[in-house]
Amino acid sequence: MPISVGAKAPDFTLKRKTAEGLQDVKLSDHFGKEPVVLLFFPSVFTGPCTEEMCDRSGGLAAARKLGAAVYGISTDSPFGQEGWAKAAGIEVPLLSDYDHAVVKAYDVEFPNFAGIGPSAARAAIVVDKDGVVTYSVQTPSLGELPNFDEIKAALESA
Repeated sequence: MPISVGAKAPDFTLKRKTAEGLQDVKLSDHFGKEPVVLLFFPSVFTGPCTEEMCDRSGGLAAARKLGAAVYGISTDSPFGQEGWAKAAGIEVPLLSDYDHAVVKAYDVEFPNFAGIGPSAARAAIVVDKDGVVTYSVQTPSLGELPNFDEIKAALESA
């Protein structure tokens, strides 16, 4: 079960690969400013993950229109994430939780992805501008995408 609605979101600083190099992204930098949507996903270069991060459902654009910052988080390296983003045309900032600390803190670690070890489960967490979790769902299977209508509703009520 992922982190509970109403819980204080655990702060984190994760790496993001940009054209300028590695950049730190800290969740609490958004507190007091804007809500944040955290989309945990299992692995780069996989079909459902590409579909989710390429915004084929329109859900990511809707979240950004509501003033939310949106991040994709996986346990892949920031270098692998960058290559995938370039190859697939992904514009969502991708954050590397290479040591699995954040997936554990949010209780969304998937124990055995494709028989190769732990990864992030597919989950969506909405954190309001006060740093409180207002929406928290892990999909029943890794192949299922989060419900972007529910994410949008959570952002609208925040």
